[in-house]
Amino acid sequence: MAARRRPAAKRRRAARLKTASAGGALLLALLVLYWSTVWPYVLGALAVLAAGALAVALWRTDRRIRRRDRAWRADDLISAGRRTLTEIDTMSGEEFEEHVALLLRRDGCTDVRRVGRSGDHGVDVTARLPDGRLLITQCKRYAPGRRIAERDLRDLLGARTHTRADVAVFVTTAGFSGPSLTYAKQNGLIAVHRDYLGTWNGGATLEALGRVNGAGQGDRRHRRRWKQTYGS
Repeated sequence: MAARRRPAAKRRRAARLKTASAGGALLLALLVLYWSTVWPYVLGALAVLAAGALAVALWRTDRRIRRRDRAWRADDLISAGRRTLTEIDTMSGEEFEEHVALLLRRDGCTDVRRVGRSGDHGVDVTARLPDGRLLITQCKRYAPGRRIAERDLRDLLGARTHTRADVAVFVTTAGFSGPSLTYAKQNGLIAVHRDYLGTWNGGATLEALGRVNGAGQGDRRHRRRWKQTYGS
């Protein structure tokens, strides 16, 4: 059976080749015979093909440039995050609060005010989110190895109740203890530790950070990736 099928397949291929050759010869003969009539159309078709090829080449070049630009911007955001964290470590407490206020303005918040002072109920910065909700922020510029205790989150929760704020954010250059992270998650407090602060500085929005909502310093894989990027 297989021996019979092979010659038949060869015959079909040969027949198709003959047909294609005959068609090509006929087309060439018609072009030669009617060249004086059809040459504008032939040149037009060639021009369209050339324009199409140029458009495809430009599109591919644009995509390549855009990919390089996105990669460059991503690297620049990481570098900016590292630079800003280094600068923040040298700030005073008031300067850190001003920096957080600047980030809130950058993210579209309005009526941003630094109110950190005695009797502020633990609130350092207040603002209105783009949708009008009241946001309060507590800012702590501590050494990177320090951990925020649960009692500090309790103070922020009390301030949220006292001020009737809709959103409460705790921003620190340090980290959070395990119990404090659990407390933040259970009570809807946004805990921005040093790692997420670097991401915020690098261009991420507060809205994006709000989705983690006390999720903490991340799992071991997240910590390993972060150390590879930013160092210890």
